[in-house]
Amino acid sequence: MDSLSMKPEEIEAASFRIIEEEAGLHSFSEAEWRIIRRVIHTSADFEYLRTMKFSEGAVEKGVTAIREGSGIVTDTNMALSGISKQRLVRFGCRTSCHVGSSDVGALAKREGVTRSVIAMRKAASDRFNRVFVIGNAPTALFELLRLIKEKEADPLLVIALPVGFVGAEESKRALAESDAVPFITNSGRKGGSNVAAAVVNALTILASEG
Repeated sequence: MDSLSMKPEEIEAASFRIIEEEAGLHSFSEAEWRIIRRVIHTSADFEYLRTMKFSEGAVEKGVTAIREGSGIVTDTNMALSGISKQRLVRFGCRTSCHVGSSDVGALAKREGVTRSVIAMRKAASDRFNRVFVIGNAPTALFELLRLIKEKEADPLLVIALPVGFVGAEESKRALAESDAVPFITNSGRKGGSNVAAAVVNALTILASEG
């Protein structure tokens, strides 16, 4: 079939078939694999098959959090825009990102820290936010881990795939080595807001099937 005449759902189905064929055998659970498959679909990068990490029961905790209508907060507006809001409507989940807020910018300048740090503090101050999604800023993840340690944040799930050469790999390693919070992350420098949003969308699809 000519790809120009294919419907979006047909293109997605064909893409998933290609991913299944090229990925081959793996040891992930069915639910974990569906998340990784969507990440690969979003990024066209099979390295995620090797680098994705899930804490025990993380997928189930994420699905439950969505079904309970938990607030979902992101570190970038790009991640926020990549999350399918229509699927979340039925659960009453609120999505937000504070990095562009004027008060966040002013406080970050005054304290000499990144906007991402202040945005995480603001997000954590709202106890309705229980799913934290980080796809860009390692400083956001480091700050969130500090807030969790200080009992100023209590996420049901942290989805963390910050990207880059400074702090990204280290921040994700710190999360993976912590037993303080359920997480979905990856090792290495790769990541991105689009990939983090893909994880949320995969979890939302799983939640919708129950």
